[in-house]
Amino acid sequence: MAIADTLVVGEIDGVRAPYRAFMDAHLYPNEAALAREDDEAAALLTELRARAKADGLWAPHLPPDAGGTGRGFLAYAHLNEEIGRCVWGQLVFNCQAPDAGNGEILHLFGTDEQKERFLAPLVAGETRSFFSMTEPDVSGADPTGLETTAVLDRGEWVIDGHKWFSSGAEGAGFGIVMAVTEPDAEPHRRMSQIIVPADAPGIEIEPVAVMGHLGRGWSTHCDVTYSGVRVPVANLLGDRGDGFRIAQKRLGPGRIHHVMRWLGQMQRAFELMCSRALEREAFGSPLADKQTVQNWIADSAADIQACRLLTLDAAHKIDRGDEARVEISLVKFFAARVLNEVIDRAIQVHGGLGLTDRTPLAAMWAMARGGRIYDGPDEVHRMVVSRRILREFAAGGIYRFS
Repeated sequence: MAIADTLVVGEIDGVRAPYRAFMDAHLYPNEAALAREDDEAAALLTELRARAKADGLWAPHLPPDAGGTGRGFLAYAHLNEEIGRCVWGQLVFNCQAPDAGNGEILHLFGTDEQKERFLAPLVAGETRSFFSMTEPDVSGADPTGLETTAVLDRGEWVIDGHKWFSSGAEGAGFGIVMAVTEPDAEPHRRMSQIIVPADAPGIEIEPVAVMGHLGRGWSTHCDVTYSGVRVPVANLLGDRGDGFRIAQKRLGPGRIHHVMRWLGQMQRAFELMCSRALEREAFGSPLADKQTVQNWIADSAADIQACRLLTLDAAHKIDRGDEARVEISLVKFFAARVLNEVIDRAIQVHGGLGLTDRTPLAAMWAMARGGRIYDGPDEVHRMVVSRRILREFAAGGIYRFS
């Protein structure tokens, strides 16, 4: 049995307990205050982050040699059933997207100088970052068409292009930019990733409202324009033309990070739905007595447990060194659907109350809808899964569910 397996089986309740206690004591009571995203909320976040760091609950996505407290993907999946229940949990424990993914690729591909300058302050919580890949004029489902360029000139990269959905770019210290550096190479060798300080001359960052929410700082989704932005040649992450290879290392774990957090969201919505069904009466009996509501509860329980097991299976394979591409794509589109359906059912059981901000459900629903698009739309992940399965059959084999 692998080390990660032993840890999770033998110690998972103990590993989760301090996160659960912290959430109960500090996050849920302050959820509404944090959601206001004003100066007081920012100060409160700083206080809570310092408390989480002091309590040893810091950066659980990264191993200790990178400055984190992580014990592998499988353990982290279980932790996120707690952390993911509140959107601010990931930020308070410093394992938030997109910094988590950026931290992982800096740890894997960064030079010693890059780790000292960019990774160390990121893990310490002294700065934030953004990942600048998606472009408004190119389908996000096919990133081989990205148009942002980086050209070498006198020992510097000169970057020109327009990105969007660069989440968290407002107030970040740096970004990692996907740009065409090898225009004549085959499609998956044209791109490189370059680290760009957010205050470099020629960068313009503009938050864009998403589902009616503009956000502030970490919660923004930004247009980022690069106009002749110059950075040292040493800011190249990995080798020239490695952009897609590094992106796969980042986006695969990033997708399962999202799903891990969605497990917490699903379970919280499920609990709210069940409690409301027992409390609310209509036509002379509790909603829990209505067959439709009973079906929603049963279907939700089955779907959530299926998501959990798919996620834990993928995490287990990643801990073994497998890229788990089929498993990650499979759980990404399945979990996105389940997340939306469970939250929607919970809102329906709450009736008008579910549309208000007196429960977390409306905000959860607005965020959940994006899950079917970002990090690859559902349709692309279905295509990836089916192609890889059919490839096994075309080669004379079968696809084994193991």
